[in-house]
Formats: sequence, C-alpha cells, structure tokens
Amino acid sequence: MEKLKEVIFAVLPITIIVLILNFTVAPIGANLVWRFIIGAIFIIFGLAIFLFGADIGIQPIGSLMGSSITKRKKLWIMIFFGFILGFLISIAEPDLQVLARQVNEVTSGAITQARLVIVVSIGVGVLVALGLVRIVFNIPINKLFTVLYGIIFVLVILAPESFLGIAFDSGGATTGSMTVPFILALGLGVSSTQGGKASEEDSFGLLGLASAGPMMAVLTMGIFSGIESLTGSLPNYPENINGILYPFVEEIPKLLLEVTLALLPLLILFLLFQMLFFKLSKKELRRILKGLVYTFIGFTMFLTGVNAGFMEAGSAIGHAVASVENNWIVIPIGFFLGFTVILAEPAVYILNEQIEDVTSGHIKKKVILYTLSIGVAIAVSLSMVRILVPKVRLWHFLVPGYLVAVVLTYFAPTLFVGIAFDSGGVASGPMTATFILAFAQGVAEATEGANVLIDAFGVIAMVALTPLIAIQVLGVIYNYKATKKGVE
Repeated sequence: MEKLKEVIFAVLPITIIVLILNFTVAPIGANLVWRFIIGAIFIIFGLAIFLFGADIGIQPIGSLMGSSITKRKKLWIMIFFGFILGFLISIAEPDLQVLARQVNEVTSGAITQARLVIVVSIGVGVLVALGLVRIVFNIPINKLFTVLYGIIFVLVILAPESFLGIAFDSGGATTGSMTVPFILALGLGVSSTQGGKASEEDSFGLLGLASAGPMMAVLTMGIFSGIESLTGSLPNYPENINGILYPFVEEIPKLLLEVTLALLPLLILFLLFQMLFFKLSKKELRRILKGLVYTFIGFTMFLTGVNAGFMEAGSAIGHAVASVENNWIVIPIGFFLGFTVILAEPAVYILNEQIEDVTSGHIKKKVILYTLSIGVAIAVSLSMVRILVPKVRLWHFLVPGYLVAVVLTYFAPTLFVGIAFDSGGVASGPMTATFILAFAQGVAEATEGANVLIDAFGVIAMVALTPLIAIQVLGVIYNYKATKKGVE
C-alpha cells in the first residue's frame, strides 16, 4: 500500500496535466485519452508491484553480491562479477527497453532494440566493474569523472551528430527503477566492508559512473557503425479499429517473453551465488524469490501500460501543443512537466532515503527533491527551446554543462559529488524515458525544420545533466555554511 500510494502521487500530476491539455489546447481524441487513462492505471499498479519486488528481491541481491565479491579479496573476481552484474541488471532495466524500442521505431530499424540494449549493457558492465575497483582502491571520484568525461568529449567530436542524443539519453535511461536499487545496494555492500568515514562517501557515485558507460559505448558504436547520418520520424500509429483494450491484449504476450528473457539471467546468477556463497535460509531465499516474482509481474504491467497507451498519448499531446499558432507555449508546459516529473520518479525516493540514512538526517529529503525538481524543470524547458530554435544544438548545452559539473567536483564535498552524479541518473527514470521523451518527439514532429532523432532525443540527457550542477552547488553552499559554523 505504501508503494501504491507513492506511485499514485507520482503518476497523478502528469495524468492531470495531460487531461487538462486534452480538454483545452491539445485535443487528442477520445480513444487515445481512454487508452492513456488505462495505460496510467497499468503503470500505477505495475510500478507499485515492481518497486515492492525490487525492495524485497533486487535490493537484497545487490547488497549480498556486493559484500560477498568483496570478501573474496581477489581483484579479478570483483572485475569479472562487477561486469556481469552491471551487464545483466542493465538488460533487465525497463527504461532502457523503452528507450531502445523508441530508437528502433524512429530509426526504422537502423539501430535495433536488441543491438542498443546489448551495447549499452556492455558500457554499464565495464563502468560498474571500474566503480567497484575505485571503492576498494579509494581512487578519488572527481579525478575519475574528469578522465571519463574527457574521453566522452573526445568521442563526441569523433561520433556522428545523430548518435549524440541517443548516447546521452542511454546514460540517463540506464539508471532506472531496476538499476538504481540494485547498484546502490551493490555499492553499499562493497563500501560497508571497507569501513570508516570513506565508506559513507564511497556508497554514492557508483550510479553516476554507471551512467557514463552507455554514453561511451553508444558513441563508440556510432564511430564504428559506418553510419554517417540518421534521420528519424515518428512511426504512424494506425487508428485502432479493434477497440480501446485491443492494444493491451496484443502487447501482453510479447512483453511476457521480453521480461522473462530480461530477468532470467539475473535469477540464474542469484541461484548460482546462493549455492556457492550466500547459503541463505529457506525463509530468506523464499522472500527474495517472491520479490523476483513481484518484479516480473510489475515489470510486465508497467511496460504494457507504457507501450499500449502512455507513450502514444505523450507524443500526440506534444504534437498537438506544438501545432498551435503560438507554439512557444511548449516552453512553459515543458517547465511544469519537468517539475512534476521528478515527483513521479520512484528511484528518486530510493536515493533520497539512502542520503538521509547515510548522513544521519543532516541532508533532508525535501531539500534534495526540490533542488532536483527545479533543475529538471529547467532541463525540459531548455529542450523545448532546442527543438523550436534549429540553430541551437544538443552539444551547446551538454559540453559546457558537463564541463561545469566536472569543475564543481573539485569544490563540492566528496559526499555531494557522489550524490550529484547518482541523482543525474536517478532523475531520468521511467516517467522521463516514457512520457517526456514521447512528448518531445511529438513537439519535434510538429515543428518545421526539426528532426525527431536529432532534436527530440537528448531530452533525457538534459534531465540527467542539470542535477549534477544543482546538487553540487547545494554541496558548496552546505560546505560554506558548515565552515562558518565550524562543523565538519
């Protein structure tokens, strides 16, 4: 019930905004509105069940695996299992599946769903392994981020422009409802075996590092793909003549198979660890397996709601709003959507709870939440400006934005650096990967001179960037106030 309440309050603001827009400036038709409402119900119940499953299944697995691979005290075991765990958890990430499907549709199969999921998951696996090594060897996180983003900037120069949005969006979409609890627990499991004050600081930052992997992997894929340029447009959704519920019935069997393939490797690995290392009691084992069953049911319901109603309504609303005479109205609408979308991200609450726990309540959840909301609202409205003004490109925001974020790592307290980069990944969760991206695609499709692939993709990247700056600035302020009071 707690999870259900959390998700209802999360999804309700966006649902209300869409209904208001439909009955005022952007009518999208009765059929699509009903499908959107049914999709929202699927998402609410699916996400609540999924998060409950992640709490009792995914999170304990992450924590157990983190501490058990660290206790082996062998570097190759940590690197090997770090890679495998990062790879498998990324494949099982709902947001990545949603993004990969959209990329596949918009590029008409030039970049297939399976290809993008595998490339991104390799990137996550490599960086999770590197992140675990960083914790063990106590490598300063700011120096590591400087090196990684230096490599990313070089790849940005070399890669075709049409891959930029997809690459940076992949970095944001990878850290969603599945990855966040697992990787946070994995980092906490590894850092807790280290002990001392550093274990507090080291428990954050692994998510931020994991987000850099997909950017590097997709940009590298772009360089070696031989594709010089890609153009994209929204697929034509045929008017459904089989009724409102038919798309849901059609999606469920396909998604059951998709979700089974996504979760099966993780289940096999867990059972392998149980036999070799964990040796959990029957009661504990049953509880974790029950959690995985809930995760499976919730994952399927969530994706059904997204694919059968939610995303199509999002792009239709974006298209309708951008088609009005004064299309600049999408900028303030983008701001409101950005502000409310953070309240709709379940992973934000997971991170905020860990921040409050680790800092013994010194950093309040509400402070982080509202700092994130303002940052994301600015990100979405800037993305709308980018679509409306053809001369403004994605890299005009991302390159200086990431430079500022990296420079701030040398001034903000280490704890805040880790929290900031984790928040960037967490902010771009299921609501951003589904509704906001679909809305941006609709706006781009209706705007003359805009390209859906180049101009709409990148909105998740913007949402992932602004928290890096906002939270680190908050850290600098906290540090300044603490120094004045003489508090460590």
